[in-house]
Amino acid sequence: MDGERRVHPDCINASNPYHECVEYCFKKIAEAKAKLEKLVEAVSGQSRESLADKRIEEESSEEEEEDEEDNQEPEVDVNQLTGRKKKLFELRLKMNEARKFNQTDVGSEKKKMEAPTEPKGISKQKWVEARQKKIGKILDANGLDMSKAYMLDTQEAAETKYKKWEKEPTPSGWDVFNQKTLYNAYKKRTKNIQVDIEEYNRMRAADPEFYREASSLQYGKAPKISKDKIDKMAKELHDREEKRQEFSRRRKFREEKDIDSINDRNEHFNKKIERAFGKYTLEIKNNLERGTALPD
Repeated sequence: MDGERRVHPDCINASNPYHECVEYCFKKIAEAKAKLEKLVEAVSGQSRESLADKRIEEESSEEEEEDEEDNQEPEVDVNQLTGRKKKLFELRLKMNEARKFNQTDVGSEKKKMEAPTEPKGISKQKWVEARQKKIGKILDANGLDMSKAYMLDTQEAAETKYKKWEKEPTPSGWDVFNQKTLYNAYKKRTKNIQVDIEEYNRMRAADPEFYREASSLQYGKAPKISKDKIDKMAKELHDREEKRQEFSRRRKFREEKDIDSINDRNEHFNKKIERAFGKYTLEIKNNLERGTALPD
């Protein structure tokens, strides 16, 4: 026992300078020792690791009960307290409040660090499995197998599915620069251009060498083009540039991630820095957020 205050060395709250053991503490210590002795007798044939794990679980559960008891402040009339007792009571209230906030912050931080990388993918997989089971029950009730699942689709669902099948996938990688992709891009650009057949025939009749060959002396000579055609070409180029600037690939947004940027450009820069130095600065960042890295 401690000389200055009544604190048992086996008490969970022995490190608390304001704690003094009462009958409840001695009762809990005796119960813990009795449980430990029974546990040792029951698992005498087991390894030391399993015994230590169970003991830790017992102590953690008792510690939670003790914390709950400590957090429940006795009903004291503050108006009757004076001087140091009142100040000590207020300090204990602040300490308990700070302890609750610290436990909450540590728990939330642990959840963020141990969160799965793709929670949406897992939920989607469960949804697909549940939907397949539901469709399987309906097919069994109608005497059909899974190969006839398309018979349950409505007309609107079937049309949407067919449109997806007919739509070609977006080119990626080296396929962006092949001849087929470039030709498709050319057709897309010229789709909205209106051709004046009468003007075309008139220009072809006026120039005997409208279709020039390499041996022609007029090879490379540009025909005379009206100003409205030039304006249309300039407008098409301007619209194409605006569409290119507005294009942005949609990226996944994670609500559980902390916001540490002021705009999109700063967010991309922070991602690059995080890939290079994130694992080295994780502990420093956590200490700064908790406030434990600041000097006393």
